[in-house]
Amino acid sequence: MESLDQFYKNKSQWIPKSLQTEIGHFNIFKLQPYVAGQPTKIPYQRRDFYKIMLVKGQSKVHFADRVVKINAQALSFSNPQIPYKWEHLDTIREGIYCIFDTHFFHQFGTFNNYEVFKPDHDHIFELSAEDYNKLYHIFDNMEAELSSGYKYKYDAIRNQVFNLLHFALKLNPTITTKEAQVNASQRICMLFTELLERQFPLDNNHPKIQLKSASDYANKLNIHVNYLNKAVKEITGKTTTQLIADRILQESKVLLKQPNWDISQIAYALDFKEATHFSNFFKKHVSISPSRFRVG
Repeated sequence: MESLDQFYKNKSQWIPKSLQTEIGHFNIFKLQPYVAGQPTKIPYQRRDFYKIMLVKGQSKVHFADRVVKINAQALSFSNPQIPYKWEHLDTIREGIYCIFDTHFFHQFGTFNNYEVFKPDHDHIFELSAEDYNKLYHIFDNMEAELSSGYKYKYDAIRNQVFNLLHFALKLNPTITTKEAQVNASQRICMLFTELLERQFPLDNNHPKIQLKSASDYANKLNIHVNYLNKAVKEITGKTTTQLIADRILQESKVLLKQPNWDISQIAYALDFKEATHFSNFFKKHVSISPSRFRVG
């Protein structure tokens, strides 16, 4: 899960002290314009903060069980419960977004009860050019309040956030194109594979895997483990557990050929509680011990 600290670190800056307040965190950013060679995809993951984004340009937003395509401009809502991956398809794009933590709306209405933040509802709303301009004006107002010295500016900002929320709820259900549900298993399998590969390679900068079991991956994808297992089996013919074990085995063979990694370190990095557990796992799949494999 991406934290606010990680978000600011990725932007090569620290959280401004003026925004680290007792009432929570809030900030606004312009969407960075397209630069050739820079990534156009935001990785599939959860964030521990809320984000409301106004964006212009074609995009695809990948959720666990569907993909939503944006054709022109849209308003999107994301929260810590729903992981997603955003893929920009245009080289010409623009937009603005705000981020805030849970504490920012503490005791200010039943914020999480609104449909735009619930798992089984729409989170993305396609807009007309006129609606886009209206909403951009709201973001401009929030930005002006944020930089002002007004004593109650955060209350004013909260009101503007609710304006965005109610604007979306009054729209018709999202008119974006949703890829056929028959492809849900393919998407889930793809996202699982992406998460699996992101556990590797292991090195000094990434010393240990974070996800080990099928349940770990299902939780990360925000789906039931049985749903994950069914999708993976349908697409690959293998169980989720088999694929995880195969990838761990593949990485263990690479690490065993590295002289600076001893077997205990490898066991720890691959999330085995004891080196003997790793040795038993390795022998079960390769028929020889890790030490024999290393000198072979």
